[in-house]
Amino acid sequence: MLELILKTSMKYLLSSIFLVGMLLFMSACSGDPNTPEAIVENAVFADLDGNEVHVSDFEGKLLIIDFWETWCGPCLQVFPSLDQLREEYPDNFEVLAVTAGMNEGPEDARAFAEENDYDFNWLYDQNGVFTKLGGYAIPFKVFVDPDGNLIKIEMGSYGREGDYNRTKAMIEEYM
Repeated sequence: MLELILKTSMKYLLSSIFLVGMLLFMSACSGDPNTPEAIVENAVFADLDGNEVHVSDFEGKLLIIDFWETWCGPCLQVFPSLDQLREEYPDNFEVLAVTAGMNEGPEDARAFAEENDYDFNWLYDQNGVFTKLGGYAIPFKVFVDPDGNLIKIEMGSYGREGDYNRTKAMIEEYM
């Protein structure tokens, strides 16, 4: 009896996964502005002075949109690695350090940026891009190729060395 229940449940699960996949594919093909690709392509953040910053402003470089907040230990742990990559690949790599707006505002990011000497674009997510992309926890990273296309979205961290190696390989792939 249990075996029959498991087989039936598995059929429904696989059918549901297929249906969701088809719906996502159809929405991507229809030019839906709510797809992750469209959200990233049209993303607009605010710098710490309130000026608009568009993802499209960074075409020509591999871009990482790193959603973070000052209390996020894993977020802060990889900042030195990302900064090192900025130094190694200044013409090919850019970091948008975007305060996710979960518990903090631009003033918290400004204080952190003033105390730390990282070569990042310090931004604030005033338009809810983090949430629109399905973000609910940080670290949350979005990788964009030099043509402005979404490569992938990652939640979590592989640690300082792991994030460094994975990001460096991606930079070199897109150079």
